[in-house]
Amino acid sequence: MLIERDLRVRVAADASRAAAQALAEDGPNDITSEVTVRPDQIATGVIECRTGGVVAGLTYADAVAGACGLAPVNWYHATGTDLPAGSILGLLQGELTAILRAERPLLNFLQRASGIATLTQSFVEAVQGTSTRILHTRKTAPGLRLHDVSAVLAGGGHVHRVDLATTVMIKDNHWWALQQAGRRLADALADARARGITDCYVEVESMAQVEEACAAGASRLLIDNQAPEAVASWGRAARQRNPQVEIEATGGITLANARSYAEAGADYISLGVLTHSAKAADIALEVKAEP
Repeated sequence: MLIERDLRVRVAADASRAAAQALAEDGPNDITSEVTVRPDQIATGVIECRTGGVVAGLTYADAVAGACGLAPVNWYHATGTDLPAGSILGLLQGELTAILRAERPLLNFLQRASGIATLTQSFVEAVQGTSTRILHTRKTAPGLRLHDVSAVLAGGGHVHRVDLATTVMIKDNHWWALQQAGRRLADALADARARGITDCYVEVESMAQVEEACAAGASRLLIDNQAPEAVASWGRAARQRNPQVEIEATGGITLANARSYAEAGADYISLGVLTHSAKAADIALEVKAEP
């Protein structure tokens, strides 16, 4: 599984790709700026965090600035900082035409990432004092997987699997496929380990599946759409069979009940809501004359 350190290394290259794609969506030129702005006009863009929240997406914003021929933003606050409403996040300086071209995609990255980070922090705070870690899922915006995951990290969350290549995760449709093929779960996990895969996660929906998954050598059980009481009882049963097995609660978890799942013994809580339903932060860029 990709760890936090590896992800941060990959984000810089991904930011350049995402910035180029975002700018390409706006076409080859900005006709509005061409008819309103002098070619030599210089300005400063003040980036303001109007609603407050956790700062994220700075690497992607800098990539947009660079792709537009601008220097990196002069950030006043680091990734992961929890800002009050009305805070100045940074300054973008240079040719006005470049600032105006960068404005929308730059803000799009900042707004989405900061919204994800802020929501993540709320869940992290909900389980504070326990050993439970908050995880993202693969329910990210197409083309923005690393952007969204890095925003979860900024909010205090942790990395789950970010692709299909390095972690086995047996879910309900895979259980069905095994049954149809006349194969056992143990066969699939043995095949995975033979290929060098160490992270073997299995989604379970019954005690019978808990027992089978533990017997097959699953490294983590995903207890999906069950009450905290089931997480507690199934987790105890699983750890009696394999004290090293990890327990992940997922499905139907909200800010109101997240702590109950943590106190039920979940090592991890994974949440699609972090990336598919986070409210974008209100971040704006106001242009002012260069001092």
